[in-house]
Amino acid sequence: MEVNAARELAGARTCFVGIGLPSTAANLARRTVNPDLVLIYESGTIGSKPTRLPLSIGDGELADTADSVVSVPEMFNYWLQGGRIDVGFLGAAQVDRFANINTTAVHRGPDRPEGRLPGAGGAPEIAANCGQVLMVLRHSRRNFVGALDFVTTLGHGRGPRDRAALGLPGAGPTAVITDLGVLRPDPATAELVLTELHPGVTADQVRNATGWDLKQAPRLGVTAPPTEAELTALRALKAAAAHQDPGSRPAVGRTSSSRKDAS
Repeated sequence: MEVNAARELAGARTCFVGIGLPSTAANLARRTVNPDLVLIYESGTIGSKPTRLPLSIGDGELADTADSVVSVPEMFNYWLQGGRIDVGFLGAAQVDRFANINTTAVHRGPDRPEGRLPGAGGAPEIAANCGQVLMVLRHSRRNFVGALDFVTTLGHGRGPRDRAALGLPGAGPTAVITDLGVLRPDPATAELVLTELHPGVTADQVRNATGWDLKQAPRLGVTAPPTEAELTALRALKAAAAHQDPGSRPAVGRTSSSRKDAS
């Protein structure tokens, strides 16, 4: 998942990065497919080159290694809303068939309290204004739902014309990379379609993990397994993070299942 997300950044010039899996993928891209990629974080750091995975957008490593640090209002008003960022990278708690995102709250049933999530942060502005948006999250019916409990961030609304009708300049989500494969919006309907599987995964597995009737591309591709160079770079990133935080451990390790997770 992390490796394939990094590969999607080949050729991009600037990337607005979120913490977690998006940050791992973006930093991996700088060490593999796109060494000139300019990483931009919400805290105002431009051109960060962290030697390890940052713990948050406020991690001092981002400012220490940045080409420039600007205020958050300038980051959003000039860089993001000014259309100066090619790719935005987002995670999600829930995604629907049109790549709309929920990171606000989930309903747990009549006898359980509502589950509160971290909220929007800069995600709505990222999804609205970046040239394109990449999403990365694990694939399950809990995450890929028929209807969002709350719409935090607009992906493609209810179809291909909704973004234009709202005056949103960016293309919106162009790929959703999961631990099972890759989904991309259909050009005609904007509905997410299964386009690629990871090695060893079947289309039925992906459909069974999706909360709607997932369609697949006429020609279903298979992603290339992580290369040794990609795994070496990923392990080095996570080892550096583990050295910074003794309580953590690298997620890519010595077993075949770890290799599958890394794809």
